[in-house]
Amino acid sequence: MIHGVAIHPLKKIPDERGMIMHMLRCDDEHFEKFGEIYFSMVYPGVVKGWHLHKQMTLNYAVIRGTIKLVLFDDRKGSRTKGQIQEIFTGEDNYCLITVPAMVWNGFKGVGTEPALVANCATLPHDPNEITRLDPFSDRIPYDWGVKHV
Repeated sequence: MIHGVAIHPLKKIPDERGMIMHMLRCDDEHFEKFGEIYFSMVYPGVVKGWHLHKQMTLNYAVIRGTIKLVLFDDRKGSRTKGQIQEIFTGEDNYCLITVPAMVWNGFKGVGTEPALVANCATLPHDPNEITRLDPFSDRIPYDWGVKHV
């Protein structure tokens, strides 16, 4: 696991009316601060990434569908520098994934339906705070293709 990344299982509480899906509370031990919440929809097979936040911590939860979240640690001095981490998350693996600043991240919609990703970020969006990179750039040693094991 990449240093500073945390995965917290989340509760889903179903009943005959529907379901409540917990995400993040201000009294959670891992809550840092609130900047904004936004949702990102990704179609099956589409890659959104790479991007890196200079100061912002991300808190992802996938409330519909499934994604493959991929992280790459390129931080100077990090004990996990050069490592890749894949996390399949969504309705069948409902969890909160905390991604620290300066860790490259991107995700791919997997399965047959669009995925809806919630992010409770620690800062409001600022285009000067984010660095973007083509998802197929050689700078990050990752192949987004399906892996047949």
